[in-house]
Amino acid sequence: MLEINGISISKGITLAPAYCLAEPDLSFDKVKITHVDSEIDRLKEAMAKTKLDLIAIRDAAMYKFGEEKAEIFSAHLLILEDPEIFSAIEAKINEKMNAESALDEVCIMYSCMFESMDNDYMKERAADIRDVCKRILAHLLHVELPDYSRISREVIIVAEDLTPSMTAQLDKQFVRGFVTDIGGRTSHSAILARAMGIPAIVGTKNASKNITNGSPLIIDGLKGKVIVNATEDVQARYRASSKELEKDNELLKKYITLPSISADGHIVEIAGNIGNPNDVDAIIANGGDGIGLFRTEFLFMDRMELPTEEEQFDAYKTVLSKMDGKPTVVRTLDIGGDKELPYLKLPAEINPFLGYRAIRLCLDQQSIFRTQLRALLRASMYGNLKIMFPMIATLDEFRRAKAILLEEKQKLLDGGALVNDQIEIGMMVEIPSAAVIADLFAQEADFLSIGTNDLIQYTLAADRMNEKISYLYQPYHPAVLRLIKMVIDAAHNHGKWVGMCGEMAGDEVAIPILLALGLDEFSMSSASILKTRGQISKLNKDQLNDQLEHILQLKTSIEVELYVKKYFLNLK
Repeated sequence: MLEINGISISKGITLAPAYCLAEPDLSFDKVKITHVDSEIDRLKEAMAKTKLDLIAIRDAAMYKFGEEKAEIFSAHLLILEDPEIFSAIEAKINEKMNAESALDEVCIMYSCMFESMDNDYMKERAADIRDVCKRILAHLLHVELPDYSRISREVIIVAEDLTPSMTAQLDKQFVRGFVTDIGGRTSHSAILARAMGIPAIVGTKNASKNITNGSPLIIDGLKGKVIVNATEDVQARYRASSKELEKDNELLKKYITLPSISADGHIVEIAGNIGNPNDVDAIIANGGDGIGLFRTEFLFMDRMELPTEEEQFDAYKTVLSKMDGKPTVVRTLDIGGDKELPYLKLPAEINPFLGYRAIRLCLDQQSIFRTQLRALLRASMYGNLKIMFPMIATLDEFRRAKAILLEEKQKLLDGGALVNDQIEIGMMVEIPSAAVIADLFAQEADFLSIGTNDLIQYTLAADRMNEKISYLYQPYHPAVLRLIKMVIDAAHNHGKWVGMCGEMAGDEVAIPILLALGLDEFSMSSASILKTRGQISKLNKDQLNDQLEHILQLKTSIEVELYVKKYFLNLK
């Protein structure tokens, strides 16, 4: 029996034999050509065939995963039709290089450029470029790529890498999960795996070398590990755990229509986080009370240029209409830090998380900001819109952002447009200084939303992307808890409500503490909504309040975690 650890990108437990993907032979010789025109024609023919492939894959993805996931392959088509990439290949062919070599060199150049970026999201776009180039190369060599849609028995896919187009061909009926050597949480393959709802582990480094075809495998997506050739006892234990998980998920469905209320009658709001209009369906299916965070920057990604006002208006209108009057908090553009837009050509920074990002960028590049605000204001007539600004550090920033919003609103009204006059204007609290002066912000904002992912990293001065100091990412650190208390108390003292839209809002250890602190809105991934509602329904806020002072006096993150697990989890 062998255990292999990796990164869990889609939760769950599954058991099935390994199906090791055999890579087709795409080797070629680098040769000097004599007929440039015919070589360019050969390249164009291969690209035309690749285009047909990608359109077919995109259509299949549309049917399996929906429009938003299918857009991954629209992005592949944009890569294929990028004039800069084609010109670079053509230039090398003009230097008498054969098409295969020219394609390979340009592919390596562009994929290395993306991989060298100090940003996980952009690094993983290199996989998209390799995916497209691999398909062109196969057509140049007249090699047929494997068709994974023909798999007709239950298997777990094992591969060095799984490209988005390969993932899109997998049939959930037979593919129970996948394991790869490379990949990360934000790769397109990870997005598709979560959309398929199958457990998946990536970044194992060597799984494909240590697993043979047909070996019995277990994916433990809860712990991020793969077990190869498990004993009968271990397999039996995991089968039981898998059934227990399915049973638990089935039981949680009763909370879809129940209110978000504690055992002693304290009402809260349990909302969802989304990145695009299609994510709303999962929030509704899980009974979300609203949307606590619409990350609008995802509308700006996977594109070659800024979205127009009309494109943004359509997206916001769709979300608000689908939510049918339920509160919908939209965060204005939060780009920079670990989220870059290549077409904006932002300057490289030594400390991007502390630099030119979010509201700082929007206040500087106001045409981008104003376009987004106009789209939001126009869409406000279609639902219960609340707008919040990210990364606010000073009162001046909040006032300037709010003033621009009100200016655009007046312009629209003067032009005869309709704008909802009930829009709440709030801000994210994710910088320690903002938490400390939350009482001042609460006098001018309609609501505050705590962004714990950044608040924790800034409070502990620990880069949350750096694995070597991951031990410092401590949600239960006494300093973090005290800052959260300051924000909630300050807002309530001024009659304002407080939400939380970081990972901490759906953390089962944090939830009892946050309930006791008086958090009004918990916003999380759609998959966590029912579990959180079920947990809160068993908690007694008055009893928690009695313990709150003691919890806040505990000295370490570990002490807090152990105390909550001992006294407040698994309550019947």
